[in-house]
Amino acid sequence: MDFTVIESRLHSLKGKVGFYYEDLASGESFGVNDNEEYIAASVIKIPVLVEAYRQFEQKAVSQDDFLEIRDEDRVPSCGAAAYLHAGTRLTLKDLCRLMIIISDNMATNLLIKKLGMENINRTIADLGLKKTRLKRLLFDSNAESKGKQNYITPREIALLLKLMWEGKLVSSEASAEMLEILKHQEINHKIPSMLPDDVCVAHKTGEDDGITHDAGIVYAARPFILCFASNNTDVPQTEQFIRTSARMIYDGR
Repeated sequence: MDFTVIESRLHSLKGKVGFYYEDLASGESFGVNDNEEYIAASVIKIPVLVEAYRQFEQKAVSQDDFLEIRDEDRVPSCGAAAYLHAGTRLTLKDLCRLMIIISDNMATNLLIKKLGMENINRTIADLGLKKTRLKRLLFDSNAESKGKQNYITPREIALLLKLMWEGKLVSSEASAEMLEILKHQEINHKIPSMLPDDVCVAHKTGEDDGITHDAGIVYAARPFILCFASNNTDVPQTEQFIRTSARMIYDGR
């Protein structure tokens, strides 16, 4: 696969843009700015999901444990939990699904508080991620004003996805369950957008002002990982780059 055109297009984009590709059959890989730190937006929800399944596996918490919706936990959408009435009870598994499938921010914060930020960071560090870190809750303006941000790199998120693919992230059963949740992602205007309708993508996006990410596994005949990240970018232009690059790679393999 010749990445010359994709690399050239990437360098023409505004801001800091990174990209990582890996063929899951051959191990062939290619990246540009793939080990740079990027403000994470909602891609940080993948490490939160990993920690949830680690604690499920170790029976520190149960998938069926309930958390209650409280007014003081409400944060802006994406999501649905913030619109549920106070007193509604959701299981941890429900919250995991909401966090990934519709990128629910309130569900994410509830999980972070339950699982523990230190535990999430310890787990991803133990997995070899050196730059990906969770440093604050979502929409924590006080922490953000003090310079606290959540960070990812395309290569490190790709590592989590590869471990899931190999059945080595927490356990084979947990890896399969996490991938199944990622396959049901409903924000599909980036990597999947120009792919054939019958091609499944297990992925997670991230969006904010000047930020657009998408990271996932494309279930082509020879599956591959794609991770795109950008900060301080022109979002519409970069999202078009993500769409066309995903299709170019799909067609070129």
